[in-house]
Amino acid sequence: MTFAATAPHGFLSPTGVEIAFLLVGLVTLGAALITVTTRQLVHAALWLVVTLGGLAVEYLLLTAEFIAWVQVLIYVGSVVVLLLFGLMLTRAPIGRSPDADSGNRLPALVVAAGSAGALVWVVTDAFRATWIDLDGPAAGTTRVTGESLFRHWVLPFEALSVLLLAALVGAIVLSRKTKAETPDTPRLAKSPGDQEGAR
Repeated sequence: MTFAATAPHGFLSPTGVEIAFLLVGLVTLGAALITVTTRQLVHAALWLVVTLGGLAVEYLLLTAEFIAWVQVLIYVGSVVVLLLFGLMLTRAPIGRSPDADSGNRLPALVVAAGSAGALVWVVTDAFRATWIDLDGPAAGTTRVTGESLFRHWVLPFEALSVLLLAALVGAIVLSRKTKAETPDTPRLAKSPGDQEGAR
């Protein structure tokens, strides 16, 4: 009985944290699929909020609190707001947009499946012998994470910021061009009461 009580749990006896991680992962995956398949641009941006929020919860379950809050503050609080701001500037339609579907679903599905398979293989091969003790103390601190981020990953971090700035500038240019090409609105016809008063 003592051996059974101290034996490590396996895949057939998951802990509550592992079950929560799996459930949140399924919700995040479903929200991501809806994000890329819906034809309503505003709904896609809102489902993107759910996807990024689910990733933040996954980071919390992995005892990476700093990364989770960075996910919420930067991606959910800044990137999605920037995307919505760009949609408003370009006057994106609120309802269904048939133009958002290019008709290349099969090639896109093949590329997405290949990219996902390659990513899973790379991550599995890189962390094959790495295990995270969810019940133990947090392995990483804010200082260690910050040094790793701004020492080894600073170039992709800055490239992403430049890309978002270019997207915002492009949205402003498109909105100004649309406003310049829009003809003047016709004057409203006078009501019968106004016409009788004019007489």
